[in-house]
Amino acid sequence: MTLISRIAGFARDMLQATLFGTGGAMSAFIVAYRIPNFLRRVFAEGSMAMAFVPVLNEIKERGDRAALKSFIDAMAGALCAVVLVVCALGMLAAPLIARLFAPGWADQPELLAQTAQMLRITFPYLLFISLMSLSGSILNSHGRFALPAFTPVLHNLTMIAAMLWLAPRFEVPPVGLAWGVLIAGFLQLALLWPALGRLGLRPRLRPGFGHAEVRKVGRLMLPTLFSSSVAQVNLIVGTAFASLLAAGSVDWLYYSDRLIEFPLGLFGVALGTVILPHLSRRHAAEDAAGYSQSLDWAIRMALLAGVPAGLGLLLLAEPITATVFNYGAFDARDTRMAAISLTAMSLGVPAFMLSKVLAPAFYARQDTRTPMRAAIWTVGANVGLTVLLTTPLWLYDVPGAHGGIALATALAGVVNAWLLWRYLRRRGLFQPQPGWRLYLARLVGACAAMALVVLAVRGWVGDWTAIAGVWDRIGWLALAIAAGAGAYGIAIVGLGLRPRHLRH
Repeated sequence: MTLISRIAGFARDMLQATLFGTGGAMSAFIVAYRIPNFLRRVFAEGSMAMAFVPVLNEIKERGDRAALKSFIDAMAGALCAVVLVVCALGMLAAPLIARLFAPGWADQPELLAQTAQMLRITFPYLLFISLMSLSGSILNSHGRFALPAFTPVLHNLTMIAAMLWLAPRFEVPPVGLAWGVLIAGFLQLALLWPALGRLGLRPRLRPGFGHAEVRKVGRLMLPTLFSSSVAQVNLIVGTAFASLLAAGSVDWLYYSDRLIEFPLGLFGVALGTVILPHLSRRHAAEDAAGYSQSLDWAIRMALLAGVPAGLGLLLLAEPITATVFNYGAFDARDTRMAAISLTAMSLGVPAFMLSKVLAPAFYARQDTRTPMRAAIWTVGANVGLTVLLTTPLWLYDVPGAHGGIALATALAGVVNAWLLWRYLRRRGLFQPQPGWRLYLARLVGACAAMALVVLAVRGWVGDWTAIAGVWDRIGWLALAIAAGAGAYGIAIVGLGLRPRHLRH
């Protein structure tokens, strides 16, 4: 389901780049879309889910069905009440928020006004998506993974429909995309709500701020408000800096991030989604050995997918960008600029993926303070690195200065993963299983084989932007990826890795 979602996401991004290009009102939409998306990670997929799932599983393990239903009702009502207030404040303060997150547009009042207008449309999306995420967490905790994983597909299809039918009806077409975001949130919630009814757990929205378990979730959630959304905080920081750079910088970073999200969503988020309830059950059962073994398995799987994914994105940055986006209003210069930031950001893919499985290791133990400490250091490192790397490029007007922002984001991701791993080891929560040196040697050897094959295919094809037809580009890119993946698979099997080594 996640694979289908990412393919639909590529179709959506390709259409968006082709129809709207970069700069102007499209940049305003990207900012207006990123802010509620950032809050979504706080109130929905990130902070709330990480605090909610362990408490939900704790009650579920006791076997008290009435207590479980009471907790879900109280939690849903409290979440709804809080998010409604946040949405109202966001809509009222939209002009101020636009200036805060796009300071470089201070001398472009029309662009700021468009951003504020679209923010007022996209902010209520937060309510629907927060309740949808709560519903998805309940379904995941009962072993129902497919339907929640399908909801992003619905989001992408709705956005495609908005581009084709809604956007042309507006004087400023990206405003239609903002309405598409809101409609998508409603449809995603509508998809999951009946599934909760079939489990007998459809929430009644009764704000239960005094409920003991809701208060426990609140205590756990407060530190995670920051830590679970560190990647989004870094993106918001990058967006603010990008607004100071050349026109189109916000868009180039956005499209690079969308490509980075493919492997993260396909493997990283999927691993994190599955491992959190599993680790929380091992912790509840006081099974320290099982907890450590599960974490060891998840780390190996994250590296097995993350290292070649990051390397592949780095080696094929321009071919991928050209194949997916270089049509219509998105020209060859946009392709080169987006490829610069994709190349830099791809260095952080293995670390981003590791963080997706390392952070849940703490949340499963209801420890939300440790990831918060790591997040504070990470965001500090990101801001410092962004200033250090980007300022000289900006001052000397170097083309591609936004690449400094992307590199800072990647390096900050490495800092975050390293800190989380270090905290786990220092506390004795993670004991690596035997065979790690051999595993890493096999991984490096397979990646070297993959790189040689991919570079050979890329050198053979030459300039991807010079390939005229979309199907020709797709064909050559598919060949490069298939050849690289085949070389990686053959090499890693040839070096002795077998499916039994990957079973938990």
